[in-house]
Amino acid sequence: MVLQRNMPIQVWGKSLPNSLVSIQLKNKIVTVYADESGAWKTTLPKFKAGGPYKFEVTSGEESINFTDILIGEVWVCAGQSNMVVPHANIPEVHKLDALAKNIRTFEVPRTVSFSKEENIQNGVWALKNPSSATAMTFSYFLQKNADVPVGIILAAWGSSSLEGWLPKDIIKELPHFKTMMETFDANETKQQRIKSILSSKEKRQRKDDIFLRTQPNVIYNAMMHPLISYSCRGIVWYQGEANAKSKEDMLQYRKTFPFWVDYLRTQWKQPSLEFIVVALPGYIGKKNKKPRFDAENPTEDSWAWMRESQYSFDKIKNVQVVTTIDLGEAFNIHPTDKLPVGKRISLLAEKATLHKKGLVDGPKFKSYKVRKNEISIKFSDAKGLKTKDGSSPKGFWVSDKNEKWHQAEAVIKGKKVIIKAKGVDVPVHVRYAFAAKPMVNLVNKIGLPARPFRTDKFKN
Repeated sequence: MVLQRNMPIQVWGKSLPNSLVSIQLKNKIVTVYADESGAWKTTLPKFKAGGPYKFEVTSGEESINFTDILIGEVWVCAGQSNMVVPHANIPEVHKLDALAKNIRTFEVPRTVSFSKEENIQNGVWALKNPSSATAMTFSYFLQKNADVPVGIILAAWGSSSLEGWLPKDIIKELPHFKTMMETFDANETKQQRIKSILSSKEKRQRKDDIFLRTQPNVIYNAMMHPLISYSCRGIVWYQGEANAKSKEDMLQYRKTFPFWVDYLRTQWKQPSLEFIVVALPGYIGKKNKKPRFDAENPTEDSWAWMRESQYSFDKIKNVQVVTTIDLGEAFNIHPTDKLPVGKRISLLAEKATLHKKGLVDGPKFKSYKVRKNEISIKFSDAKGLKTKDGSSPKGFWVSDKNEKWHQAEAVIKGKKVIIKAKGVDVPVHVRYAFAAKPMVNLVNKIGLPARPFRTDKFKN
């Protein structure tokens, strides 16, 4: 396994009631007495990265011995199908498999439970890279640049919504989740079907698998709760598609996610637990949809609304958001461009892990000023601001005093972009890349894309 470096390491288990338990890692020994039920929990001191070490737990005449323990960076990679997409299906990521070293993986079995589970059944640490293309790329570049062992705990399941990963404990803070759980708990037919699927010894059919992973709360109980207390650096979260079915759902997401972050940090007893959120890439939807630039009137299911919710999360301390607006495929919800996604996650993780200086993210909106018929936009993280194709910046729109949108022409001046639109003498607001799948080309010195934004508060 891999244990988290430079952080107290929590250890827990069960033994005989009231028995003395001794835990040894490297040259450090701690002891603790089990309670009347046999449960015990204690903390090992901080260790620097290294290994392999031996790890031994002893009580009376019984002992459990682990060998080949490494200490380094541990991250939980969670989410839905785009966190699941295998690296074996993507050649540019798959070739990293043979180059990677000192990466170990614990893949959480995909299942559900009606109550919080304390343990994960049939899960083991393995001397292999994560099957996920995103987690594979992320761990490869993090290990290479940090030069320490990396442990990935992969807990992801396609089609799962954020509500599937929520504990019941926070229903008071989230009325929509309370209603959802009351409906779920009252549905005896649904409860019985879940029990039947879980008890069956037959290979799970796809329709049953989809049924399980689209229910509220039960994924958290089986796949996230047992991980709590395992000392780690943070959580990489690549999810949102299942919550992007309507504008209402996407706006709710920005209210729900912060409660989940607070809850997990409290449960982990790590107030600074890092979260890295992958914002959704460009995507239009079904092929019968008319591909159009919708900034002037985004539809109810445009992912522009979801991205806006996701970008709001980096206002939360120790939460960072990965911009992927230049990636994705118009009609494929599972795009294959996972290599740049993993690289960008690693850059933000290195900022938290290695205190990396300089650019690790793309340009972000900072402020704007209206001067006559022009708008001057200032960006942060904009050193070497340019376009990746050498043409004028694309994706800018301005509104007039009547809240009507007009496509704008743009030029770069230092860390600023100056925009104006024909026929608009007094521009009021600006939008950049606020669309389902916009054409974008604005990047900084290291080629990272500018983040979409809007200055207005219009409902559409």
